[in-house]
Amino acid sequence: MAAALVAVALATPPVGAAAGGRSSTERLRRQQVRGLLRRLNKAPLASIQSPDGDIIDCVHISKQPAFDHPLLKNHTIQMRPSYYPGGKYNGSKDEPHPITQTSLQTWHQNSKCPDNTIPIRRIKDEDILRASSIRKYGKKRPSYIPNLTTADPDTPSVLIGHQHAVASARNANNHYGTKASFNLWQPEIERKDDFSLTQLWVTSGSYTDEDLNTVEAGWQVYPGMYGDNNPRLFIYWTRDAYSETGCYNLVCPGFVQINNQIAIGGSLSPVSIYGGSQYDIDILVCKDPKGGNWWLQVGGSDVGYWPSSIFSGFTNGASSIQWGGEVFSPDAGQTSTQMGSGHFPHEGFGKASHIKNIQVVDSSNSLQPPSGVDLITEQSNCYNVQVGGANSNWGTYIYYGGPGKNPNCQ
Repeated sequence: MAAALVAVALATPPVGAAAGGRSSTERLRRQQVRGLLRRLNKAPLASIQSPDGDIIDCVHISKQPAFDHPLLKNHTIQMRPSYYPGGKYNGSKDEPHPITQTSLQTWHQNSKCPDNTIPIRRIKDEDILRASSIRKYGKKRPSYIPNLTTADPDTPSVLIGHQHAVASARNANNHYGTKASFNLWQPEIERKDDFSLTQLWVTSGSYTDEDLNTVEAGWQVYPGMYGDNNPRLFIYWTRDAYSETGCYNLVCPGFVQINNQIAIGGSLSPVSIYGGSQYDIDILVCKDPKGGNWWLQVGGSDVGYWPSSIFSGFTNGASSIQWGGEVFSPDAGQTSTQMGSGHFPHEGFGKASHIKNIQVVDSSNSLQPPSGVDLITEQSNCYNVQVGGANSNWGTYIYYGGPGKNPNCQ
């Protein structure tokens, strides 16, 4: 849509504009884009061209975007958690299925960032111009965020394009994080502004009181954000129900990164094949008992943390924890954008997408299976979720996903 508006402005300049010149509106928009790019793209010590077209900038750890946050001006970087949660499911040599842990980001094929730097995907002007507005770049739209605490089939999220297939931890109060293994796929996206993702949500507060705090992490395919259909590692946070605070990845200050090998927003490979090789990625989010920072670990490596000072909640841990898939399409009518593998849960391993070894962090900083899960989906004929059967190596697990539009989903 942004590109179309630009073309009209250039082809039909307003009365009084110089022949062949840009309209004042377009010039202002371009100035705003350049200003945002100057803020987002920090001066790198080195840059790496990725085979997927990304440019990864290696920025000194002390110059990262987090420290633009007014509450983090004098922040001392914590290089590791004070304590790691212990648990049962930390990988098994007796996997019942041939799963390979995903540990490669595409840009690693060309190089890696040096010590004392962090890799940041460079934002380009076309990335920002794809957004509905410059102010909304990298942010979720508050009116499009459903309440995932209930499985109400009449929830407004159906009307505005959001659909979920999610498991929610039962009795999640006083939990301090979660860990799970997420099956990695490359779902097909019907429209350029659609997205499909798989993630975990750790939340505190409520939508209705507008004091919802979240930390979120997973993988997503979102051409409107990244300009391609690659599955990418992403994070999100907010402290006011997505109203003014928070963003995807490092677009706004807040998340403090300490890892020099994992680029948040970078593409992931290889991906699972229907009926063939399967690839998973482990993600852990947990609250450090000392200091209260919320740590992110991917594939067993510490990536960084959300400082406790940027939140208004989470004093007593989380009030809810969820895992699963989400599809969004802003256009009217049902979309055929896939969730997960694009196949329904009943097809099982290697065909339906799964999330396995689902655990929560309890008050003693131990990883435990949840006491139970509730399943949430708006339209089960479009996308669905089910709890897996008995499997001692997989702990608590779910299959989820679907094709979207089909004869039973209109």
